[in-house]
Amino acid sequence: MALKTRTAKFDLLTDDDLTPYQAVALIERAAALKAERAAGKPHDHLLRGKTLAMIFQKPSTRTRVAFEAGVAQLGGHALYLSTNDLQLGRGETIADTGAVLSRYVDGIMARVHKHEDVVALAAAATVPVINGLSDLAHPTQGLADMLTIKEHLGGWRGHKLTYVGHANNMAHSLALAGALVGLDVCIASPAIAQPHPAIIQRAIAIGATTGATITVVDDPREGVAGADIVYTDVWVSMGQEVSPDVLAALQPFQVNDALMEYARPEALFMHCLPMYRGQEVTAEVADGPTSVIYDQAENRLHLHKALLVETMSDHVDSIFA
Repeated sequence: MALKTRTAKFDLLTDDDLTPYQAVALIERAAALKAERAAGKPHDHLLRGKTLAMIFQKPSTRTRVAFEAGVAQLGGHALYLSTNDLQLGRGETIADTGAVLSRYVDGIMARVHKHEDVVALAAAATVPVINGLSDLAHPTQGLADMLTIKEHLGGWRGHKLTYVGHANNMAHSLALAGALVGLDVCIASPAIAQPHPAIIQRAIAIGATTGATITVVDDPREGVAGADIVYTDVWVSMGQEVSPDVLAALQPFQVNDALMEYARPEALFMHCLPMYRGQEVTAEVADGPTSVIYDQAENRLHLHKALLVETMSDHVDSIFA
């Protein structure tokens, strides 16, 4: 098979760097790769000879293992680079790091504290850059969650996801990813911990083209009413501090059996992990029969592989070409 020629690199920094068409096509690629793996069909030619640099300012289970295992399954190689492994820890600039790594590798994934760091990295790099998490967005998780929802509900249109709790990077990505695929998204969070208004406006604008509605409320019961999916995340993200006032305001936003009663019967429960059972969600809900938390975790692998194939492989007609 002849190798494909790429005319430009593609960076995924927030979910809406994708068009609605690209988001759906990426999820379809992930589903196809998942089916091939389940059938025992190898696809280790797709990234043969390719190397992914993985920068971690924050530790990870799912992001690291899913990217590293995914690259290996596609025939490539991944380099784990903590801040202790790079000169970033001694003051080298993000720009210099991006420029230098681009001379060595075929793609960069970065899990960072500040979103502006991954933006600066992408601006300096000449290879694709993927945001593996920042304080603004978690696009690979949001897009993988759309795959999980489609698997369980058969699609997105006509369904409602409600995110309950601290409106953090995960809430932002769910609003954007849901808008891209036509899923209605409601964010229910206290007034003191609501999502970034600019992100919500971007999601609403996308939803106007895909048929998705994006809403924000400050009452968890109102938000969960009629939801097909109830989603939450930790109240205190890694490396961040939350004031006692915010924690107090979040107490009524715990996902428990009483709150789930307002959702549709058999509504799915989702959480990106890690979780604190007994804080943002009770164990009864987290480990209950409608919880799909481990399906979510698995689908990170398949979504990451699809993204790597679309951005780095010479063997496919990429949606980013």
